[in-house]
Amino acid sequence: MTKPQLHIDIVKRLGTFSLQIELSVRPEILVLFGPSGSGKTQTLQAIAGLMTPDSGTIALNDTLFFQRRPALPLINVPARKRCIGYVFQQYALFPHLTVLENVAYPMAGQRDAHQRALTLLERIRLPHLAHRMPHQLSGGQQQRVAIARALATNPRVLLFDESFSALDRAIRDQLHADIRTLQAEEQLIVLYVTHNLDDAFAIGHRLAIIRNGHVEQVATLDDVFVHPANRRVLDILGIPNIIHTRVIESSTARLLLDWDGLMLESMPLDCPPGSEVTACIRPEDIRVLYPDRPVSHVVQHNYLDGTIVERRPGRHMHRLRVALSDRHVVEIDHPTRTYTNLPLPPGAAVKLALRKESIIVIPSRHDRQGHTSHQHYDPKPHSNPTYQHVHHEHNAS
Repeated sequence: MTKPQLHIDIVKRLGTFSLQIELSVRPEILVLFGPSGSGKTQTLQAIAGLMTPDSGTIALNDTLFFQRRPALPLINVPARKRCIGYVFQQYALFPHLTVLENVAYPMAGQRDAHQRALTLLERIRLPHLAHRMPHQLSGGQQQRVAIARALATNPRVLLFDESFSALDRAIRDQLHADIRTLQAEEQLIVLYVTHNLDDAFAIGHRLAIIRNGHVEQVATLDDVFVHPANRRVLDILGIPNIIHTRVIESSTARLLLDWDGLMLESMPLDCPPGSEVTACIRPEDIRVLYPDRPVSHVVQHNYLDGTIVERRPGRHMHRLRVALSDRHVVEIDHPTRTYTNLPLPPGAAVKLALRKESIIVIPSRHDRQGHTSHQHYDPKPHSNPTYQHVHHEHNAS
């Protein structure tokens, strides 16, 4: 049996906003991630048939849901005939219908609608609530009912639009696990919209970064973080420690970077000497060295001296801001238990180290519309906190 493939290649103009989305989705959970107003919900609406694109194609294998192209016949299958399940953010349950009636509603007119609806309620572990009204349910229960209703038409495609954002963490975690199981059992194509990275990691197989109506990158979650396509992806993911450097040496053994006087050694990459590159260093990849202990073999490169500017305690990780000798400020995450015996008050001098692999380099040719941001330490007193950021923005060539 051929596995389904959903293909989206559409253009839609909404005032000054232009949505131009091209995606291919196999049986998986693809997370659409990006800031508010980037076009995530509009993409789902176009797939479901709730919004009509100006041009393009939407197809499930050889079945065209939408087509508007020159010299080709216009096709626009109504939403009710696309058999696509849609779980809305606000549940959208009918308040005057029971739980069972809500789930059976998409199957109206079918002889076994109520029996199938009850089977779906058993699948989501809510058959005992079949005759309750929506207002008698908790938020998590309402969301389960919405999922059961979305499954009522036996869809091959299931859409979630910020569906769990209002629920508690524990409830979201359980629903994420349920959806992953459901997707695997039924081999569904699932598109899941969120602006919460924790949710993306909890549920997704791949991540599509959406910005200003365009797809910036589609890859596995690990690949997006290890090989971000450009500076815009870094900004959307909220990754700190984005730096602008110049290549000093490029060989098969290493890439040597000049970060305003600080020399950093990263993994080999095809970047000619003299070229400018954007790079980032994840906070958890910067190690604070114990002064009385030997350096681990894991960190054999890139030793830096710094001064702690701020320390923000956390339950599992502390966040440090450390000013380096070139006045740049880096953010560092470190486990609370590992460093309990190492005093880290503001003003303390520290030695840092980072692996070559932890410097993620994006050559400028992949970042033509990007910009760089520098953070400088200012020793002069300020009201709060004791440091400031000076941002310089320019286009990277």
